[in-house]
Amino acid sequence: MIALVQKLWIPGNRKTTVCIDSYTDGILQGRFYGPDGSAQAFPSLSRFLILMEDMLNFLNEPQSDTLHRSFAALLLPPGEGILWNSVRRGSRATFELQILFRQHTSWQGVLFWKEQHREQSFRSVLELILLMDSALREQEELEAG
Repeated sequence: MIALVQKLWIPGNRKTTVCIDSYTDGILQGRFYGPDGSAQAFPSLSRFLILMEDMLNFLNEPQSDTLHRSFAALLLPPGEGILWNSVRRGSRATFELQILFRQHTSWQGVLFWKEQHREQSFRSVLELILLMDSALREQEELEAG
């Protein structure tokens, strides 16, 4: 569960808004807005993580402390990074994500759940996933009554 924590959020241009539009059987879909205001849609959590990592590598901020390994050069298929002109609000939930560090081949930062006005720091991508999942499950329980 995301707990209310004070003074974790660091102002700056590294904020990303994550809009969750669908959450069915643990599969989330939505879009995220980078610091420059551009938006990218993602059909799954794994695609979100890959697109987010690509954006961080392009911005080179925060810098990664490890070199990425791969079998071949990563080429994005045509049509990736679709621009959205809609309101920055997810149908299911909206998060502000601030990645402060990229150490140990993972991300560390702060997640702010906008609808509930709660934030929590995370130390890895797995912890980020679990925080988002717990928020979405809590939202489902609230809506169910």
